[in-house]
Amino acid sequence: MRTLLLLLAAAFLWLAAPPSPVAADSPVALIASSVNISFPTHVEFTLEAESSTEITDVRLCYHVNRTNYAKVVSEGWADFSPGKRVKAMWTWDMRDGSLPPGAALTYWWTITDSAGGKVDTPAETIRFLDDRYEWRSLTATMPLEGEQASAGTQLTLFWYQGDESFGAELMASCEEGLTRLVEDIGALPEKHIDIYVYASTVDLQGAMVFSQEWTGGVAFAPFSIIAISIPPTRLDWGKRALIHELTHLVVHQATSSPYAQLPTWLDEGIAMYNEGKLDPFLDSYLQRAIAENSLISLRTLCSPFSAEPQKAYLSYAESYSVVEYLVTNYGRERMLHLLALLNEGCPYDDAFFQVYGFDLGALDARWRATLLTGTIFTPLRQAEVRAWYYHPALIAVIAALATVLTLWGALSAEERSWARRGKRG
Repeated sequence: MRTLLLLLAAAFLWLAAPPSPVAADSPVALIASSVNISFPTHVEFTLEAESSTEITDVRLCYHVNRTNYAKVVSEGWADFSPGKRVKAMWTWDMRDGSLPPGAALTYWWTITDSAGGKVDTPAETIRFLDDRYEWRSLTATMPLEGEQASAGTQLTLFWYQGDESFGAELMASCEEGLTRLVEDIGALPEKHIDIYVYASTVDLQGAMVFSQEWTGGVAFAPFSIIAISIPPTRLDWGKRALIHELTHLVVHQATSSPYAQLPTWLDEGIAMYNEGKLDPFLDSYLQRAIAENSLISLRTLCSPFSAEPQKAYLSYAESYSVVEYLVTNYGRERMLHLLALLNEGCPYDDAFFQVYGFDLGALDARWRATLLTGTIFTPLRQAEVRAWYYHPALIAVIAALATVLTLWGALSAEERSWARRGKRG
C-alpha cells in the first residue's frame, strides 16, 4: 500500500511539473540555437549540441500557425556530420512554400544519439517579418454586437510610409468596414487580424516569392493576414481597397471548412458591396450590359472571372448588384445562413433553395427583372421557403416564369435599342 502511495505521489509531481524536453541528466547538451530570416526568400535554422555518445540524427520540427483542419508538424532533415559535438543547419526555401509577411511558426529540434536516446529542444515561436522597412503599428479592438460583444477582435495595422493620421484613417476605415459587414452580412472576424500596408505595388510584390504584376492586395485568410499596397497619396482609394480585402478575409474565415464552396460572384460581390456604393466606372459597364442585354449569367460567374478587362469589370459590377439585391430584399440572416450552408459543402442550388426558395437560375431571372423594371420581390417566410423546396410542381412553375421574364426583358431591351437607333437616324 505504501509503495502504491509513493508511486501515485511521484506521478502527481510529474504531472504538476513535467520535465524540460532536454532534461538536466540528458546525455545531450544544447550549446546554441539561432534563426536567420532572409525575407522573403528563406529562413535558416542552426543548432550546436554535444553528447557523451555520438549524435546520429538531427531534425528540425515545425508547424505554421495558421487555420488547418488538423495540426500538421513538418520535419526538415538538417545538414551535419555525426559526432559527439555537432553543428547542424536546415534552410526553408520559400520557393517550396512561401509565407506571408508576419506569419508565425513554432519550431524545435529533435536530436538522436547512437545509444537510441532522443531529446527535443524547447519549442520557440518566430515571425516571418519583412525587415526591409521600419514599421509603425496601431492596434484597436473591433466592437462586435450581441453575444460576441464581450469578445471583440483585435486588429493591428502596420505601415512605414505616411504619418500617424494616415494610419489612423486606415484603421477608422477598417472599423467602419467590419461594423457594416456585421450589420449587412452578419459575418464576424474569428481571430486577431494583422494588416501590412506597403507604400507601392513594387514594394508589395517584393514581399512575395511568386507574385503577379497586377497584385495590389492579398488576403491570406488562413493566417488572418492582409498585405496591401496603399500609397499615402491615394488614401481614399486605399480605404475602399482595404475594406475589400478585409471583407474577403472575414468571409473566407466564415467558409473555411474543407467542404466549403463559395461562388466567385458571391465572394467578390460581398467584398464590393461592403466597400460602399458601386464605383461609377463599374456601374457604367453594368448599365451598358443591361441596355444591350449582354449580362453574364450567374452560373458563369461562379467560376473565376475572365482575364479580359471589359468582362472582368462587368463581372465585378454584376456581383455587387446581385449581392445588393439579396441583402436589400432578404436581409442579413438569410445571407449568413447561406454562408453557413456553403461552409458545410452544400451545392449552390441546394443552398439557395433552402435559404431563398429558388436556385441560381431563378435568382438570375429575378435579379434581371428588378434591373429592368425596378420591381422588388417580397421576401419569403421560412415556412414558404421549405414549401417551395419540397414541391417540384411549384419549382417548375417558377422556372417557367423565370424563362418568360428573361425573354420579356430581352425583347424590351431590344425594342429600346431599336428606338434609340431610330432617333439617331
